[in-house]
Amino acid sequence: MRQHILSMLAVAFASVSLFTAPALAQQKTVKACQEEWRANKAANQSAGITEKAYVEKCRAGAVATTAPQAPAAARPAPASPAAATAAPKKTVKACQEEWRANKAANQAAGVTEKAYVEKCRAGVAAAAPAPTPAPSPAATAKPAPAPAAAPKTTAAPSAVPAPARATAAGEFATEAQAKARCPGDTVVWVNLESKIYHYSSNRNYGHTKSGAYMCEKDTAAAGFRAAKNEKHP
Repeated sequence: MRQHILSMLAVAFASVSLFTAPALAQQKTVKACQEEWRANKAANQSAGITEKAYVEKCRAGAVATTAPQAPAAARPAPASPAAATAAPKKTVKACQEEWRANKAANQAAGVTEKAYVEKCRAGVAAAAPAPTPAPSPAATAKPAPAPAAAPKTTAAPSAVPAPARATAAGEFATEAQAKARCPGDTVVWVNLESKIYHYSSNRNYGHTKSGAYMCEKDTAAAGFRAAKNEKHP
């Protein structure tokens, strides 16, 4: 009989132990609960949870073992797929074209094409420098020089004698009048004194003291001949 009572007591004690052991195992110390609250102090304070209230619930087993998540505003934004994916490397040709598009600016900055391509391929080269803007005309225009004072002269310069006007048929005072008479012929300048005529390539053409413009076909009938040292144009 005694042995039977002892057996029943042992069974009852074992049953009580099974129910109380998990509860005792889950109960945390005050220090552990305080450390949990402090580990997420900012989140707990923003949620209005004091350390004392947290410890009481933690000790009673009402608080989850994991710390509360921070508000959505405090969480770091997930990295975008574009940022996570590395930018593809540029080809040598693309880098060369970038350098050549701003060749003047790169040369002025001392950046050679080879060095630019190496950095561009490695992803180090920044955007090509913008071409230097051309200075405005107002900034570069030089002030017009003041007109030079006319030199004082004691005697009036001798006037160049004007060629004599035509006096005979077929002779004209202007080259245009002679060309109007013979559009298909060569216009010459006849020296009325020497009876020699000159072509337009000669320095005497239109500049002798006495002369006129004529069509070459009319010179022979008027008694004029071509200068020996001139060639027909």
